Amino acid sequence: MIIWTVANQKGGVGKTTTTVTLAGLLAQQNKRVIVVDMDPHASLSYYLAVDSEEMTSSVYDIFTDAASLTKDKVLDCLSPSKLDSLYVLPATMALATLDRTLGTQGGMGLVLKKALDLVADEFDYALIDCPPVLGVLMVNALAACDRLLVPVQTEFLALKGLDRMMHTLEIMQKSLTKDVSYTIVPTMYDKRTNAGVDAYKALRKTYGKLVWSGVIPVDTRFRDASQAQLPPSVYAPKARGVYAYTSLLNYLTALEN
Repeated sequence: MIIWTVANQKGGVGKTTTTVTLAGLLAQQNKRVIVVDMDPHASLSYYLAVDSEEMTSSVYDIFTDAASLTKDKVLDCLSPSKLDSLYVLPATMALATLDRTLGTQGGMGLVLKKALDLVADEFDYALIDCPPVLGVLMVNALAACDRLLVPVQTEFLALKGLDRMMHTLEIMQKSLTKDVSYTIVPTMYDKRTNAGVDAYKALRKTYGKLVWSGVIPVDTRFRDASQAQLPPSVYAPKARGVYAYTSLLNYLTALEN
């Protein structure tokens, strides 16, 4: 199973849209996919029509039952989506308490990795959507992944947030047992504005080949898809944003091969 984590310490840059769109595209290619919602706000869960507050189990139970996890327990936490091969490991507001209750316990940084390892033979991909906060949830998501995707809105305040995220990653690399490969994904690009064009140029100048060569454009169809609780590739397959994410997916899968 290939695991991608989608993270940035700045909110509103397209993390959930990136996670859902890539997952939807993979599921439409008949890949078996889990999306993991690590944000207490549960936006990813609601996007895919899963009301996590009504579920009997969620990703929160993965952490509270960490010492006795089994494959069946992990599978029981999954909820089906509207796509046959796409499953959701939903979030709940209780996740917001984990740093206080579990953050100081040893070994808590590898809980999600161990859980996904248990079901690795059942799925082809797992995509993890992170909260914009450094804590035990993001640590788990980074420790579990094969590649980090960092969506960055093409505006200058978002570039400052990216600097912070890169600094965090540099610090965490020292405590993780592996180097985390990452790809920066320019999002919400509007070529009609000088600010957007200038921010994109600055991003490419600063980070070079670490930046995916394409862009995800501003596309109102993403908002419509979230309201319909469907991946954009299902709701609006011909949308320009979906074409852009298809190009990104082709790039990422080529890197894995």
